Amino acid sequence: MSLAARLAALAPGADPEVIDLALRARDCAMSSGEATGAGEKLAVIDYSKPSTQKRLWVFDLAAERVLYTEHVAHGQGSGENFARAFSNRDGSHQTSLGLFRTAETYNGGNGYSLRMDGLEPGFNDNARSRAIVMHGAWYVDASMAQKNGRIGRSHGCPAVRAQVAREIIDTLKGGQFVFSYYPDNKWLHQSRLLACATTGTTVASRR
Repeated sequence: MSLAARLAALAPGADPEVIDLALRARDCAMSSGEATGAGEKLAVIDYSKPSTQKRLWVFDLAAERVLYTEHVAHGQGSGENFARAFSNRDGSHQTSLGLFRTAETYNGGNGYSLRMDGLEPGFNDNARSRAIVMHGAWYVDASMAQKNGRIGRSHGCPAVRAQVAREIIDTLKGGQFVFSYYPDNKWLHQSRLLACATTGTTVASRR
């Protein structure tokens, strides 16, 4: 059984094909020198799922454990309950796809936050200049989802519940990985990391 299948078995609701793609992109980034260090923590966000479902999983790859399963917001410009549009452009208020390397933490307008650097030119490499960061948000709330049919939305940041934000950020800070997925044909076919990482039949051809 592959690592992706083993992790998916521990994470009900997670798609093993998406996890496999995330692992391959991570391996590609590390083998190509675009990212260095152990990078043993990996957050996988599946934006093909609605915001009313938990669609963020944080994995400890070395221990083969699921550390968190959470709701996560997408950008206001990306859609309502479902994210449909994605962008790397400043001012779009849309979510960006692809693999990110986590960096430093800071305290800003959204409290304790985690900066991320996009590793995919044209798809997420403007993340730092756009201030696309992980942070806690009051509007990431299951009761809001029940009332409004969706959780609240961000300006493009993968915002998480305020109650767990610090724990998740501290788990992921300093050179770990975040992978944001959606079956977007342009990204799936033009991403350098996916091109180097994927052989044979892929998620792109199965969706």
